[in-house]
Amino acid sequence: MRIAGIGCRPGTPLPALLAALKAAGGADALATIPERAPELRPLADAHSLPLHLVAVAGIATPTQSTRIRAAFGTGSVAEAAAVAAGGRLTHPRRTFGPVTIAIAEVP
Repeated sequence: MRIAGIGCRPGTPLPALLAALKAAGGADALATIPERAPELRPLADAHSLPLHLVAVAGIATPTQSTRIRAAFGTGSVAEAAAVAAGGRLTHPRRTFGPVTIAIAEVP
């Protein structure tokens, strides 16, 4: 199972989220921080995907953003969310406009 950990700017529109998910190769589930539930819930509902809302503070990530570390306590919301949802990170974060996606696999 592929979990897409997703980070985005507040207010990111559904079409941008959908385009980013497609560009990342799709997923069987989504994961993000509770603060981004308003943006991600419509995407999850539209595609009948589970949405995992997870805490990410303190989770080590292979890529680092000083801005994200200061705001959320981790180097990458997307990578940390994918791991926190139970996956093993297989694709580090990639940025698609206002959306960042990392992919984790669950055996």
